[in-house]
Amino acid sequence: MKIDPVQSFESVARRLERELRRAIVALELAPGSRLSEQEIAQRYGVSRQPVREALIALAKTRLVEIQPQRGTVVVKLSVRRMAEARFVRESVEVALVRRACEGFDRSSRERIDDLLDAQAKAASRGNHHDFQRTDELFHIAIAEGAGCGMAWMAVEDLKAHMDRICTLTLPGPEAMLPLIDQHRAIMAAIDARDPDAAERAMRTHLTEILRALPRIEAEHPELFDEPDPGRTR
Repeated sequence: MKIDPVQSFESVARRLERELRRAIVALELAPGSRLSEQEIAQRYGVSRQPVREALIALAKTRLVEIQPQRGTVVVKLSVRRMAEARFVRESVEVALVRRACEGFDRSSRERIDDLLDAQAKAASRGNHHDFQRTDELFHIAIAEGAGCGMAWMAVEDLKAHMDRICTLTLPGPEAMLPLIDQHRAIMAAIDARDPDAAERAMRTHLTEILRALPRIEAEHPELFDEPDPGRTR
């Protein structure tokens, strides 16, 4: 992918940040790997300055670590950081679905049906990228349908720490399809204007990652940072 250098510096840096973020979440840039400003600039056909700005932005969300005199490293997966992100995300999204039960935008509801169909097709093909993208759009549509689109901005950066681990939990359709069923359960509760059921469905959905975590840690120990001494496995 080439980034058009004719665009304003800010837009080049922002587009590069999004592309690097996508590659980090997809684990195309492996946890623990070192990033070279020069190599990134050459790969995307830009100068080093927007690369530097993109990496600074990614460091603020703790996806990379800029080490003085040593360069930039993609941070390893962190169970602690993922758990904190999940806690914040659950708090926001539970509030959103409860509010959605009070009233939901019709166009957002129709868009969700289309997204669930697209997500099912992505799952049947085993397409992780399209599946995760439609998953994100589903949650955005809930926020917008509830009249709180800005609420998603509060969790957008944090969820990247969940998404990286989710990339490892979706090996095929058999892992993806249950998540679509969970999405449908959330929407069924919203349609029924049942806030308690919507809350339960959302909490169940967002704890799926915790059920898969022990297996993922055991299968990919090299991708995770050192566990907290006080945490029991």
